[in-house]
Amino acid sequence: MAYTRVIPNYDLYGDQASPEWSDSFNFEWIPQRSQPYNWVIQPHRHDTFLQLLYLNSGQVDFLLDDTHWQAQAPCLMVVPCGHVHGFRFSHDVNGPVVTASQKTLESVAAVAMPELLPTIRKPRLISWQDEMRYVDQLVPLFQTLEQESRAHAPGHVAVSTSLLLALMVQVHRIVGVLEASGSAPHQPISRQARQIEKFRSLVDRHYRQQKSLQAYANQLGMTPGQLSRLCREALDMSGLDVINARVLHEAQRELVYTHMPIKQLAAELGYGDDAYFSRFFRKHTGLSPSAFRAQALAQLHRQHQSTAGSD
Repeated sequence: MAYTRVIPNYDLYGDQASPEWSDSFNFEWIPQRSQPYNWVIQPHRHDTFLQLLYLNSGQVDFLLDDTHWQAQAPCLMVVPCGHVHGFRFSHDVNGPVVTASQKTLESVAAVAMPELLPTIRKPRLISWQDEMRYVDQLVPLFQTLEQESRAHAPGHVAVSTSLLLALMVQVHRIVGVLEASGSAPHQPISRQARQIEKFRSLVDRHYRQQKSLQAYANQLGMTPGQLSRLCREALDMSGLDVINARVLHEAQRELVYTHMPIKQLAAELGYGDDAYFSRFFRKHTGLSPSAFRAQALAQLHRQHQSTAGSD
């Protein structure tokens, strides 16, 4: 791919750009637009629209401003408005593309999650290997966005913007994981970081089943000792601590934001004996589940009164 003298400005590649005030949200699959152009999308830009492309198969040569990147699936490309970009796809490529108003998305993010704005505004190529947290949430969100794009129902802009915001939150989380591992988002993460992320992804998926450290280690092809040593080096905590921390996080969240009885919560978290769950919870927090709930709810009530009094 090479720059042309004048960089075209499109809403969607090959389509005339519409005025800035015109609302637009589009979902399509990569082959729909790239195949008619022999899998090559020449350099162009969008003045008002953000694009997200998720490759679930194939390869891409990605031009972003003055830099070329090469990547293979799975990978995600974020192209904010104003950035020159082009693609050369392999013929077996597939994956969704979302094009949406960046200004609308930023307006919602500024209220709901201001720290998301840099993620929305920064172009990037994100690739990963093996399992990594938050990646599994991408496909369901893209699928729901596709359904919404076909619906033509009342509230279309509100729903699509909310779904896109949720998608960008997942991108933000994935970038955070990569940065915490010491890897740039466009670079493969280290073998150690990949193993840690695969372990944490497995824990996120199975923590309610009370799986042992041995079971997780078996899935990762290592011994429990090796897994714990890896966790201590990377996270300064043992493998068992990682599992317990995930269970505790969910238990605390359920205690504060639901009225679920302690016995039912214990069962939901894989404990056949609620007394054993209570001992586990007290050991790690210094409070019984019921005492923690009462303390947390009282704190939330005080915060609510303080906020209401300042209005």
